[in-house]
This record gives sequence, C-alpha cells and structure tokens, in this order.
Amino acid sequence: MLKNRTALVTGSTQGIGLAIAHALAEKGAHVVLHGIETQAQGDAVAASVASQHGVRAAYVCANLANAEDAVGLVDAATLALAAPDILVNNAGIQYTCPIESFPADRWDAILAVNLSAAFHAMKAVVPGMRARGWGRIVNIASVHGLVASVNKGAYLAAKHGLVGLSKGVALETATQGITVNCICPGWTDTAIIQPQIDLRAAKFGGDRAAGIRDLLSEKQPNQTLLPPQRIGEVAAFLCSESAAGITGVALPVDGGWTAQ
Repeated sequence: MLKNRTALVTGSTQGIGLAIAHALAEKGAHVVLHGIETQAQGDAVAASVASQHGVRAAYVCANLANAEDAVGLVDAATLALAAPDILVNNAGIQYTCPIESFPADRWDAILAVNLSAAFHAMKAVVPGMRARGWGRIVNIASVHGLVASVNKGAYLAAKHGLVGLSKGVALETATQGITVNCICPGWTDTAIIQPQIDLRAAKFGGDRAAGIRDLLSEKQPNQTLLPPQRIGEVAAFLCSESAAGITGVALPVDGGWTAQ
C-alpha cells in the first residue's frame, strides 16, 4: 500500500500516465497530475481521480519542452499538494523521419521532453527522498530504450539515454531507501502511436484493426496492443515495498519484442 505517499506523474491527463495515476491512487497514494491542458481541464481530471479513489489529487500545467517549466515542476507539485515521495516520468513526444531530413527543432523538443525533463525532475526530488529515507522513481522509457527501429533517431536517443540515466541514479541512491527503474513498453494503445496506426490502416481502406495487426506483426510476438492499465499496474508494483530490492532495472513490457 502507498497510503500517505505523494506521487507526481508527468504527462498524466491521458494514456499511460493517467493509467499510472489511477493505479497509484488505487493503492492509496495522493497524486499530482501534470499536462499541458488548461488548469480547468486538468483540475477536472484530478478531481475525477480523487473522487474515484478517495485520495487527494492536484494538477500542474507545465510545458516540459521549456527548461524553466521543467526545472520548476517539482516545486510546483509540492506547492499544489506535497513533496513527491514517488516520481513517474512519463511525459513523451514522438516524431518519425529519416535522419537526413530530421528537423533540428523536432530533435531538440524530443530530447527536452523525453530526457531532459526527467533529469530536471529527478534532480529536484532526490534530495527530499534522501532526507525522508524513502523514494520511488519510475521512468517510462520504451522498448526503443533497448532496441532500435528506423526513422526514430531522436526518440531512440532520448529513451536509451533515459535508461542509462536511470541506472546511474539508481547506483547513486541505492543505500538510501530509493529505487530508480525504467518500464520499457512495447506497442501500447496511446495517442502517441496513433499516427503510425493511421498510416498502416490506410493500406487497408482505413481498417484500424487491420492496421494494428500489420504494425505489430513486424515486432511484437503477442500481436496485442497493450492497454495502458497494464503499464499502470507494473508502475504501482515498482513503487511497492515488494519491489524494494529492484533498482536500476529496465523492465520490458513488450509482448516478447526484445526476446527475439
């Protein structure tokens, strides 16, 4: 149980992040949600999480592509609710393009949101976790933090970097009651992969199910688009006392992708 713990989950108004927020709240954690929606929209999502699970919840709006917002996110979360005992770096963006035509501004944005923002948040939360003698950091990397696919140079760099950063911080904090781990999802039913599904579906007259089968057949042996709730449940486990001995791990939840 995570009763009386406070969690900050980035990118948590939809998809995997929202599923993680629900999973942590179900275990009793109070939750600070984060997104780029308006304050009113985010407050509504937070109120729903709080009402459903009987915990406290708040919402912080921040554009993590902006370094100032990223640096200030933990302070904003602390002001909104409490100092985070749990940090889940989930926020991410994607863009696919061959290297020779990859726009520099897209590279910068993907590295900022997917990697630098996680660094800033981890840097900010670790001192408080050390002082309290307890902390959980879960970074949502990707199967692309372990293996590569074409046309995803910036995403690969960011997610491989996140795995490496997590291992380093895990070693730095290993004796202080803090664990730092990555979850590496395979194909998961979220908005970030919808453009790739749409491209595949177009080959089948717009049939989404056929597009999903075509996409997954290349990489993911279980041929199943994972529901975000499965990732939420894994994150909640990594935050539990049962996982106190697990740190520095990059855990694939990928339907067998990296077993090949």
